[in-house]
Amino acid sequence: MNEADPEETVLVPPSRPVPIIRWPSGKREEDHVAEEVPISLVYNGISHVVMMASPDMLEEFAIGFSLSEKIIPDISHIYDISVHEGCSCGYIVDLEISPRCFFKLKDHRRSMVGRTGCGICGVESLEAVNLPVEKLAHSAYFRMSRYSSAMEKFREVQKIGAKTGSTHAMMAFDYEGNFLGGAEDVGRHVAMDKLLGLRAKLGWKECVIFMSSRASYEMVQKAAVCGVEILFAVSAPTNRALSLAKECGLTLCAFCREGRANIYCGEERLLDL
Repeated sequence: MNEADPEETVLVPPSRPVPIIRWPSGKREEDHVAEEVPISLVYNGISHVVMMASPDMLEEFAIGFSLSEKIIPDISHIYDISVHEGCSCGYIVDLEISPRCFFKLKDHRRSMVGRTGCGICGVESLEAVNLPVEKLAHSAYFRMSRYSSAMEKFREVQKIGAKTGSTHAMMAFDYEGNFLGGAEDVGRHVAMDKLLGLRAKLGWKECVIFMSSRASYEMVQKAAVCGVEILFAVSAPTNRALSLAKECGLTLCAFCREGRANIYCGEERLLDL
């Protein structure tokens, strides 16, 4: 990919102050609300998808989406990427991908408008919901003695959420529990894609993911497609997500709170239990 343009598009802040009236005191104060803007992903000049998202880490989002949707097998198939302003106060992310991947994309196009609450809006058939997921290797582990310190990192990553209460956070750790990086967004699927894109850009080989959302089917699928073997979710799993985790051999923990968690499958990867 090309180096960043010195005249790179400046994104609007991910949150903004708004005046409010506290009830029942009637006190006038200032609150913060999260920004939510349309992001268009364009591959080789062809618009593919529009997603509602927070206006930050858009390059990472585009990379992660391309990987988790199996548009590309790895980041080397993205030749160039740029972000610029679009209509409706949104942004356009232009990607130039390899001819082989673009031909495959045109052959299996999904024309959809995604919203923050749904990761499969607009798929053309029920069969298109299920991306092929290979059996995961058993190369990962996580030391549960580092679990509490990992959970505390949510406060550091969820900066927009601390102001607005309306974002999800995704965090990555290595197998020893050392923090690698994080991402947040108004949509949990977009937040996951941003983290997966950041992982691809920075080349993290070891990656255990903690997420502030529930463990839905699409979240497990995105992680598994990108080779992530261990997921920790703050909220509940769905049965479909659990079935996929078992099928592909992913370690899934949910209802994660300070000092406790429910281990649903793949406990062999968790050390210091």
